[in-house]
Amino acid sequence: MPNTSIGRPDRLSAGESSAASATAALPDHESRGARRKRETRVRLLEAALNLMAEKGMEGVTINEITEAADVGFGSFYNHFESKAAIYAALLDWVFEAFADSLDQHVGDLSDPAQVVAVCIRLTLLRARREPVWGRFLLREGFSTMALSRGLGQRLWRDIQKGLDAKRFTPNDPLLSFLSAGGTVMAAIAAELKWGNVFEQKERGSPMPGFCHEKLPDRAAAAVLQILGLERSEAEDIASQPLSIIPLGENAD
Repeated sequence: MPNTSIGRPDRLSAGESSAASATAALPDHESRGARRKRETRVRLLEAALNLMAEKGMEGVTINEITEAADVGFGSFYNHFESKAAIYAALLDWVFEAFADSLDQHVGDLSDPAQVVAVCIRLTLLRARREPVWGRFLLREGFSTMALSRGLGQRLWRDIQKGLDAKRFTPNDPLLSFLSAGGTVMAAIAAELKWGNVFEQKERGSPMPGFCHEKLPDRAAAAVLQILGLERSEAEDIASQPLSIIPLGENAD
């Protein structure tokens, strides 16, 4: 299975790639002050991610973020003007950069169905590997801000490309988009709630008929069927080897 830690240019313990300011190549001779400032920003974002993944933006205070990051309260405002500002930066850090990485990795694929399938599978694999990232996606993935950027916006764009090419033939494109997003979210929720139960084999299925095997592939196939593909073709596309290995990473 590919290592799905796509585009991780800076440290982030349980989240995703940094925003553009952190993803840019670091200068050869970065000053001590600049390095400390960058590292403080990363700590604040990491702390905000962990807290907001559990309690949402409204349930978290700036003081909680600075305490978790071990940063002085006043230092917060050297990096962000408000809690809303760090939340917006966090969406870019967690989703926008990951979506950019997905775009790079499917750039050579011409079939919209393959593009959608690979992106869904890599998204679920990321959520499996990094539960905090997955919980934040579950909590914020259908927010107004998240739908207009990052993964939500890219999914709609890729579906639109399939519609234009007449590769996708849903009766209602908008409801199909919402159904596709809902399927991905539900699959992530299942991964986070029950995935380790199956991996550790501690007990049986959490519900009658529930099978965890190859859930990312099955979710991708389900979305392709929502978009109008026949079941056999959808399952074939969604089960193709993930040969696109993230840059700088090796297969597990």
